[in-house]
Amino acid sequence: MNTIAPLWMWISFIGFIIVMMAVDLGAMKSRVPSIKHSLYWTLLWIALAFVFTGLLWYYCDKHLGALIAKQKAMEFFTGYLVEKTLSIDNLFVFLMIFNFFHVPNNLQRRVLTYGVLGAIIMRAIMIGIGAWLILKAHWILYVFGVFLVFTGVKMLIMAGQENKSLDDNVLLKWMRKHLPILPYFHGEKFFVMQNAKLFITPLFITLIFIELSDVIFATDSVPAIFAITQDPFIVFSSNIFAIMGLRSLYFVLARMAERFHLLKYAVAIILLIVGGKMLIEPWWSMSIIVALGLVALILVIGVVASLYKTRQQH
Repeated sequence: MNTIAPLWMWISFIGFIIVMMAVDLGAMKSRVPSIKHSLYWTLLWIALAFVFTGLLWYYCDKHLGALIAKQKAMEFFTGYLVEKTLSIDNLFVFLMIFNFFHVPNNLQRRVLTYGVLGAIIMRAIMIGIGAWLILKAHWILYVFGVFLVFTGVKMLIMAGQENKSLDDNVLLKWMRKHLPILPYFHGEKFFVMQNAKLFITPLFITLIFIELSDVIFATDSVPAIFAITQDPFIVFSSNIFAIMGLRSLYFVLARMAERFHLLKYAVAIILLIVGGKMLIEPWWSMSIIVALGLVALILVIGVVASLYKTRQQH
């Protein structure tokens, strides 16, 4: 599968992400980041995505020509916007999990750190698998398309319903029955030794469900980005940029979650569009500019409609 990126670009990008993650982790040492601090880091990561789009455009224009430069820059930014929207939906699930397990605000930061790291690893694995499948059998794209359309329809049907309680979750029932779980938190510890016996804290159970949600959402987000582009570097970089900064964005949305509940409908419609784009490709190729415009428009409508509907509550 062809890519615009030489090896040095991959190494540079991964190195940049590692450095920025270290800076991000160091900057969020406070147990409960303020909304101002979280908003600052959220906007910083968004700004970096814009800068990266410009750098990608400049590199392609210099080495591959103006037409390819425009195409690749738009592919990255459209993919980033789609993945960011899907990641926001993931954050609402994080919030539901934290609320279910009654995780105090000062303990959520550590779980989110592992959650973001897990999301990065999971995306990398699934992108690699997806790229290999497309290389071996290009028709798999149509399977991705059908899956995304099915998921979008399911989300539209379920969007108006309240999140189900995890009390009936089979895995949680099994863990409560077979594992030595403490009934209370023990600071930021996942495991505690008591009377020469190892116990699991509720924080570790919370982490398991956060990581499981990463797996579930990766099955949506990875096929979605392959609907935009099959360039492995753009697929990977747009995913990583969308994931980075999720910790800070969570602490912003956690305080305003009830005001953005209509975003679920926007996410569902975006999945329908990208899935449909895959399925109609043999007959009509939707330009990347049209795809970007539709995704941006639906996202804006979702945000504005959510704020308008809840305006009297605030």
